Amino acid sequence: MDAPNVVWITLDSVRSDHTTVGGYERDTTPAMADLGARGHAFDTCISHSKSTLPSSGAILTGLAPSRNTLGISGDVLPDGVPTVAERFSDAGYHTACLSRNSFVSPATGLDRGFDRFRWLASETMTELPPSTLVKYLLNIRRHSAGLTRDTAKHATPYLMNETARRWLDDVGGEQPFFFYLHYNEPHRPYYPPLSYIDRYTDDLEMDPREAAEFALEVHHDAEEIVANGCDLSDDEWAALRAMYDAEIAYTDEMVGRLVDHVRSLPLGDTVVVVTADHGELFGEHGLLSHWHVLSDAVTRVPLVLSGLDADLAVSGDDVVQHADVMRTLLEAAGADADGTVGVDLRSESREYAVSQRGPIDFDAVYEHNEDFDASRFHLPALTSLRTETYRYQESEAGADLFALPDEVTDVSDERPDLAAELSAELDEWYERHGQPIDAGERGEFSGAVQRQLRDLGYVE
Repeated sequence: MDAPNVVWITLDSVRSDHTTVGGYERDTTPAMADLGARGHAFDTCISHSKSTLPSSGAILTGLAPSRNTLGISGDVLPDGVPTVAERFSDAGYHTACLSRNSFVSPATGLDRGFDRFRWLASETMTELPPSTLVKYLLNIRRHSAGLTRDTAKHATPYLMNETARRWLDDVGGEQPFFFYLHYNEPHRPYYPPLSYIDRYTDDLEMDPREAAEFALEVHHDAEEIVANGCDLSDDEWAALRAMYDAEIAYTDEMVGRLVDHVRSLPLGDTVVVVTADHGELFGEHGLLSHWHVLSDAVTRVPLVLSGLDADLAVSGDDVVQHADVMRTLLEAAGADADGTVGVDLRSESREYAVSQRGPIDFDAVYEHNEDFDASRFHLPALTSLRTETYRYQESEAGADLFALPDEVTDVSDERPDLAAELSAELDEWYERHGQPIDAGERGEFSGAVQRQLRDLGYVE
């Protein structure tokens, strides 16, 4: 196989057990499932973190979050940390990135190494060709929330697809390409396009529009809801999940359309990856969104890989991580993969996955309830080691051992030998893969970046 083209599609906030690939009762991701059926589908892909910045930083550098520092001790990529785009470029690839998330943008340095980069935000959409914007407006009810000034309600996969199609028409030729796309849906607020708003609402007491507006209220009031114990009714939880699932289903349709377009072009050997940067919480641990924990709800994500002309040393049930797929693709491209944390899946497998999270606080929650009990959470930086059957995690505040799928009951006292063994494994892993290359760098997010982060609920 010659050096293949690579199209890597990351969806935001999709947990595996809400997808067809993950065995969900709703057929939310038929396009992703079809792609996996023609290639490889993994049910136990464990993300490198629980939120976009550290997870995407790990994907786009091939390095653990504590090593590249993003989301752990910094929010701007240090100059001394190489990116996978630079590695592909050095191997003769044309590189391009289309992102809808501020954490994958020039603000964080994750644009480094891409020959072509576009960050889509409400302020930057005017830079798109007028014909694309006119088509979007004519389809605003099919592909978004209709005519509204509330930018938090608007969906953008249609704009992503239209832009990607134009770019793909430009890259065909002798030079292989690496094209990375980050779709922001179904990140909260869960407000699906009007064409999908009633997809899963038949059994709700609310009508579809009420359910979407309720999901928007939860988005804006998340800190207060968590502060008061996530005390939602069964129908309210059902409405929240229905809107989330509808966003997944819509985005899957759009990704399927893009993949069909890729397959229709005379591009030669092309590998397509579809995955998610992290998952989402619906009351687990008394939390919402993708806050603070490293449990399966926020780290177990779908992953499908198609077009790689090679047998793999892993099966769909084995534990894999994004850096494994990235290393495999770098090796297949003849690019330098030295120092990356992944394994080449054509010849290796892994015994465990490691996820990391930086220090946290509950200040926004305490504003609503000063008696909120945060003692069950690790406030310092947290690292988790997950095997097929156990999750061990530790911070400066202590350690826990969970026998999966139970991620509440600490069994360290019952299995002290196993806890000690996994602690030693984690120490060894950190010495090999976790030491930072450079000191973490802090940046100041302002302007359009800050406004998009506000819409996503990251800043007030």
